[in-house]
This record gives sequence, structure tokens and C-alpha cells, in this order.
Amino acid sequence: MSAQGHEKIISYNPTNSEVLGEVEVSSLDEVKSKVLSARSAQKEWAVLGVEKRIQHIKKLIPLFEKNKEAFVRRTSEEMGMAHSLSKSIVDSAISDLQWNCDHAAKYLANDVVFDDGNEINEIVYEPYGVIACIVAWNFPLANFVISASQALLAGNSVVMKYSEEIVLFSKFLEEIIAEAGLPEGVVNFVYGDGTTGQMLFEQDIDFISFTGSSATGRKLYKKAAEKFIPIALELGGSSPAIVFEDCVLDEAFMEQLFWARFSNTGQFCDNLKRLIVHQNIFDECVEKLSSFAKSKTIGDPLNPDIDLGPLVAERQAVKVEEQVKDALAKGAILHCGGKRPAELNGAFYEPTILTNITPDMAVWNEEVFGPALPVVSFDTYEEAIKLANDTEYGLTGYVFTNDKDILQKAFTDIKAGGVSANQNHFYRPENPFGGYKASGLGRQGGKIGFHEVCQIKTVARSK
Repeated sequence: MSAQGHEKIISYNPTNSEVLGEVEVSSLDEVKSKVLSARSAQKEWAVLGVEKRIQHIKKLIPLFEKNKEAFVRRTSEEMGMAHSLSKSIVDSAISDLQWNCDHAAKYLANDVVFDDGNEINEIVYEPYGVIACIVAWNFPLANFVISASQALLAGNSVVMKYSEEIVLFSKFLEEIIAEAGLPEGVVNFVYGDGTTGQMLFEQDIDFISFTGSSATGRKLYKKAAEKFIPIALELGGSSPAIVFEDCVLDEAFMEQLFWARFSNTGQFCDNLKRLIVHQNIFDECVEKLSSFAKSKTIGDPLNPDIDLGPLVAERQAVKVEEQVKDALAKGAILHCGGKRPAELNGAFYEPTILTNITPDMAVWNEEVFGPALPVVSFDTYEEAIKLANDTEYGLTGYVFTNDKDILQKAFTDIKAGGVSANQNHFYRPENPFGGYKASGLGRQGGKIGFHEVCQIKTVARSK
């Protein structure tokens, strides 16, 4: 957890509330200076060409590898991610950065769309200019790779602001990037809370990339409209998972469901957040999943033997507590969890499973960014799809069945940016990631992610 004062952001360990350190808040003059630096560097960075830009960005990879354990420790210490997951996320971020470097030249090359032997028409991908990247705290290293690396490879310069919850990680990342010796001004960092973000948006920028809440995303969408500049928004989610009657409810399946919901203590935007189970296997599924959840250990995320760490901050634990209390007050049935563990003093909350859910409950109609899962039953396919789409969000969805016809129909009927069948992974560097409805605008990753951060120009010429 972090708190911003007049001049410093103090970073707290969510495991025990101890002070980890502090970082100076960027002043308005500093924000202006960073944007001017990015503006000054961008033209020459673009002129370098994609191959030389790739060479520069590739310098980050051995430095990230060299500092892998530091990234892992800082992730677990400052935002509470369990050590094993932190390691996996850091490894994936480095791998994704390598993929982006390996594919940038291919996907940023001119596309010939017409050639009759006399005339040729091409699509040319040009950088926007200066991109303001504001990112959340839940994937510290990955959020740099996801939000900034494709923009940089395309020839944009970047001004980054991480969430105030992980300012020490952000400062460390800034130091590592500086060590790589990229041209001055190509990558810039500013520090602060939403006020600093607001100052950044007021400057001379050409594109906004934001990862965070839908409420903030809506405000930034209006700001982008006023400035008449493009924006990419990767926002919240309330992802449904439909479990059809033919599923085998063995321990392996329970493990899949559990981690789809409770990984990172439920703090992924695309976590499974609403479980929809066929009525004929509903009771068995709830009983087995609750039993599995009770077997998991909670504690210090730096301890490799624990399964779940704390939430990122006390305020996040309080929010989940309020959402669960709202459900119980309205008649929900508690099967496990539902409380803060008495033996732990940090921002902890037990894995919680609830049934007898009604649409007016916060656990159903809000995004729950923590370890609580509402479970409802269905009878017909149509009822399941209606429940799945009963949300303002549309980031991801999950379907579990061996019936290929049902899967194919569900891929179309679930209104989300990504749909996974039987826990196949749609989050890969090859794939674009983003949502429908209140889950955002635009896409990050893959070929489309490169094009998202580019101006599209058509050039017609004689051969």
C-alpha cells in the first residue's frame, strides 16, 4: 500500500504495513520536462528505423534476465503477489518482450494492398509521437512490456506513470532501463497518483494508453476527445465461466477453476469472476471447489510455500470485505472464507465462495478485484449465456464442456474480447488483448497491438 503526501509517496508492504521506502512525487515542472524530453527525442528515434530500434530495445532483455530475482522480490514485497506467481509473470514478461522484438520488423513493414504491374498501393505504419502510458500495479514488469514496448518499437517515445502502489518497483525499472543506454528521452517516468496522471494528460501528447479502472477510463476517454487524440483503454472485467453438465468434477478440474479465480488473490482483470454451473452438478461443484479453497495457504508472499499473499493494499481488502458483507446481508450463502484471517495483520482476505446470488448484489454487478467468487446455477444453454452477458464488462469469458457444437456457439454468443475453451490460454504475445463494453477500447499485443500504436497511411505510387 502507498500513500501520497505533499512531496513523497511512501510505499508500504501489504503483508505487514511496514514502510518499504519512498519516492518523490513528480512536480508539474518535472512532468512538463519529461514530456518535452520525449518530444525532443521522438523524431530521431523514429528516423532510426525499426531494425535499429529493435537493437536498442533488445538491450533490455539481458538486463531484465540479470535482475530477474530483484524484479520477483520487489513484485512480491510491494504488491503482495505470491513468489511462484511473481516468478512466472516476470519470466513471461521477458519472453513477451523477446517476441515483440522478434516480430516488430515483420508487422511494422509496409503492406502492399494493390499491385497491377504499373501502380502499387501500400499501407505504411508510422508512429503517433509521444505516448502517455499509465499502468496499474498488478503486473509490474509485464505492464511495461504490454503497454510500452510495442509503442517504442514502432517509433514512439513514451512517458510512463505506474500506480502509486508500486513506486519502488517503478523507480527500479527506470534505473534498469537507463542502464540499457537507450537514447535520452525515449523512455521517461513520472511518479504520483491520479493528480500526476491528470497533469500528464494536459501536456502535448499524441496518444493515451491506460490500464486501470473503467471509471477512470471513462474520464480519460472524454479527455482524449477534448484533445482529439486516440486512446487505448484496458479496463476492468467481470469474466464469466460456464460449466456444462458433461464436465468431470475431479481434483484437476477444481484446481483449474480455483486458480482461474483466485490467482494473484483475485487481482487480475481477466480472472474468472462469476461462476455459472449447470444445475445437475451445481451442489457437487460448489462443495468440491470450497473444499479445495480451504486447503490453500495464505501468508507472506516471499515464502515459496504459501499459495496466496495479501491484496495490494488495505483499502482493497476493505472493498472486498464490503462486497461480501453486502451479499450476505441480501441472503447469499457462505461456503468458505468470508473474513480476514485473524492470525495475519496485513491486507489479507480468505478465498470466499458464495451461492444464492441475486443480481442486486455487489459481488455480481460490480467488478470484484479480490478473492471472492459468486456461483449461480443454470438449466438451459440460453439461460447460461444470458447470465454470462449480464454485466457491463466484456473482457474475457470461459467455457467448460466437451461438446464442440456448444463451444462454437458460445464463442459467438459470449460478448467479450477473448473466450477460452476448457482453460486454453488466450493470453499469448501473438494474440491481441482487450475487451468489449466497459472493459475498454483498442487492443494490446500481437500484430494488432503494433498497429494500434501507429498512424495508418496509404501511399499510391508507380512501380
